[in-house]
Formats: sequence, C-alpha cells, structure tokens
Amino acid sequence: MRPRLIEHALVLDPLATEARPASILIEGDTIRALLAPNEPAPPDAERIDGSRRLVIPGLINGHTHSHLTLAKGVQDRWTLELHLNGGLWTNGERSAQHKRLAAMLGAAEMIRKGCTSCYDLFMEIPVPSREGLAAVAEGHLAAGMRVLLAPMLADLTFWQAIPGLMEALPEPLRARARAMTATPCERVLADLAAIVRDWPFDRDRAPIGIAPTIPLHCTDEYLQACARFAREHGLQVHMHLGESKVQAVSGYTRYGASLARHVDRMGLLTPDFTAAHAVWLDDDDLRLLAMRGAKVAHNPASNLRLGSGVARVREMRDAGIRIGLGTDAASCSDSLNMFESLRHAAILSHALSPDVDQWLGAGDVFRMATIGSAELMGMADRLGRIAPGYKADLVLLDLGHVNYLPLNDALRQVVYVEDATAVREVMVGGETVYRDGRHLTFDYDTLHAEVTAAAQALREGAEERRAFAEAMAPHVKAFCTCLAREPLHFERLAGASAG
Repeated sequence: MRPRLIEHALVLDPLATEARPASILIEGDTIRALLAPNEPAPPDAERIDGSRRLVIPGLINGHTHSHLTLAKGVQDRWTLELHLNGGLWTNGERSAQHKRLAAMLGAAEMIRKGCTSCYDLFMEIPVPSREGLAAVAEGHLAAGMRVLLAPMLADLTFWQAIPGLMEALPEPLRARARAMTATPCERVLADLAAIVRDWPFDRDRAPIGIAPTIPLHCTDEYLQACARFAREHGLQVHMHLGESKVQAVSGYTRYGASLARHVDRMGLLTPDFTAAHAVWLDDDDLRLLAMRGAKVAHNPASNLRLGSGVARVREMRDAGIRIGLGTDAASCSDSLNMFESLRHAAILSHALSPDVDQWLGAGDVFRMATIGSAELMGMADRLGRIAPGYKADLVLLDLGHVNYLPLNDALRQVVYVEDATAVREVMVGGETVYRDGRHLTFDYDTLHAEVTAAAQALREGAEERRAFAEAMAPHVKAFCTCLAREPLHFERLAGASAG
C-alpha cells in the first residue's frame, strides 16, 4: 500500500494551542510524520490536496447506544425514567439484521459528522448473544467506524429497580410488570466469556467491553460478578452513574449510601471504569472517582433533553478525573453530532458560574472529544491526536465554508461554529470512508431503503408493547416526579435549591 500525504493543510492537534501548516504522512493505518512546509516527502506517496483544508483528529463519541438509532424522534417530553419505561417498544423484537442496520445507520451519521470512533453500549433483549454482538460489530465496520462494543447487562427490570415503583403500579399493570424477569448473571456471564474468548473481529477496530447498565438495575451479586469478569478478561467497564435525581434518591434509599460509594464497594471503581453522565454525584463522590482513577463520559445534550440536570465538569477536572464527551442515544439526544456536543459542553458551563475562569474553554472540550474519549476507550496511546504513531483517523474540514469565513481562530470555530456541514473527507485508519457527501464503503441508498422498511415493520410489530408502555407512563411519571422532589444535600437542576 502506497503511503498517503495530505499536503499543505492546516493541522489542529488537541495538545496544540493553535492550528499550524503541515503535511501529514500516512503509512498503512498510522500517521508516520508531520512534515513542515516544503519538507521533502516520499516520492511515491499518493498526494491529497489539503491546501483548503483544516485537519482535525476524528472526534470520538464516548457514549452512545446503537440499538436506539432506529428510535430517532420517538419522544418529545420524556425524563430518563419515561425513556426507560418506553424501552419495551423502542428496543424490542429486533432481529440480527435490525441490529446490524441500526449500528450501520448510527455509524453512517457519526462519520458524516466527523466522528471516527464510538463507545457503543448495546442493549440486546433478553441477553447479549454471539449473533447479535457480531451483527452490531459488522454494522459499524461496514460503515467504516471504529467501535468499542460494550453489551449492557442487568438482572433487574426498570420497574423492579426503583424502590416502591412496582407497588405504586395499579393492577393489572403491576402483574404484567412482575412477570417480566431478567436472566440470572451466571448464564449471561458464562455465555459472554465464550463470546469474548472467540471474538472474531480485529480488537483494534472493534474491541469488546462490558456495561452493567445502572447500579439499581443490578443485584449486588451481579455487580460483583461483573467486576470480577472485567478484571479476568481485561475489559473496559462503562455504567450509567447518577444520571438522574430519581437514581440518586433511590440509591440512598436502597444502599444507605451514594451510588458511587456503593459501586466502589462492589469493586467496580478502577482506572478501567467509566461513569456515564455523573450528574447527581456530590463532592465526596467526585473525590472517590478521582482517587480510584475512574473516568466520566459527559453527555450534555442528553442531560438537557431528559431534564436530568447539569454535570459539574469543571469540578470533575479540578479533582483530576479524566473526562470524555458523548452524544448518548439518538432517542434521547436526537442527533449523533459530536460537534453539537462540543458546543453544548462549552456553553453549558457558562451557566454555572459568573467567573469566566470556571468556564470550560474551547481547548478543554476539544480535548474531551478527542484525547478524553480515547481514554474512556483505553486507546489514548493511539487515538485522539494528530501525531506520529497515532492512527490516521482524520477529518478534513473545508476552509472555504462559511463556518471559517473569516478564519480568526480555527479551534474556537471548530467548537463554537462548526455544525458538521464543513466536513469534506473522513479517514479511519488511513482509509477514506467518506468524501464530498458520499460514503465510500457502502451504498447509502440501499441502507436508506432497508432502514425505512425495517422501521415500518418494527413500528407495526410494537403496537401492543407500545400501548402497554403508554399505559404505564402516567404512573411512572407521577411516582418518579414525586421521588425527584425528595430533598438531597445538593442540587443539579436550574431553579431548584438543595434540600
């Protein structure tokens, strides 16, 4: 394979203070050198004109859910708990082909919006299967995406997880909810061990992790078993932690301690652990995460969309916690656009303090979406930078686009102005997977037709399950709204006061 040379570009590395002119020499899937202007390059290199391009590392989505890509636009005003209640129909009765299509669609959207890698927490009902996980990996890889695939695990249903919720449901809804059970952990982890051992995909392009979904959705025995499993197999662990106030209040009710403290007692808080959202954690929790070397996946758009509250990212960083950036699912964040996450992360921090020194700057959030998310995936030694030895996962932005006219500061315009409309070319591992509005690894029209047909069939097949979820929704809403009004010693919602 001939080396490739992106010539005469403007290059923005997350550790640099500004974009600089350079040519990028790529050999195989790796960046070999950054050449200064007029520095000689290998004569046999395939040359790519970068004279009107700003090159950034491919953005890395540190938290998303491919299984909900086909549920885009299903809800208007759902809290997290109403979203989980709706899971009966938004993620039920999926074939392997549906799972492959959903992953491929999500990957296609992310790629055309400048994202080259994602941490996919995939929920398969009733349990993770070899066929289902393979279908998801195949969907991502077919689109050109690099993915860390973490199957979500639980042995309690949503209605069992929230203390008192089951008892608050009227009959016959309660009887049906009680009849729903999850698979015991011994069988699930035994099957998953065989899948991990025989995983057929390149572990550099599609490694596997583990995602015990939410502490409250897992018995203590399951949490401890997941911790042992992760250690034995050397896996990254990703869990929703303190996403909503309902979860935080329920944690104190069930455990007599914070969710973070309980997860630590179960042996899960390690340098390989990522806490998704981490909105409803107090100062002691943040110190605990920092002490254990744990990481956080910040999802500002989803936190706003579901009314979960505002995460204290500045305090997390000051405590020494490593932070990545994500979009969350298409069903609760709407767009899998990492540029949108960049802007949300930056400007949302402005609402938390009148002191501008406490706000997140453009460089802060750009590093979160690149180096930070690479750390979540355990790949910071090879992803998230434009530097020799790093994978050639690159996005070429059009400097002639109105987003960069005039070009005053490339970094700030990427964070505050870019909306993915200036993306012209995307490389993953040195291979161009998207250029000038066209995906190069698959036929988008075919995907469009297949997704349209699958979504229609799934809507028709979900009518009864949707009706049941909608019958449950008013009771879930009433109970969880009351629970969210319980006093805590801290607050994360605008207009509310602690205690």
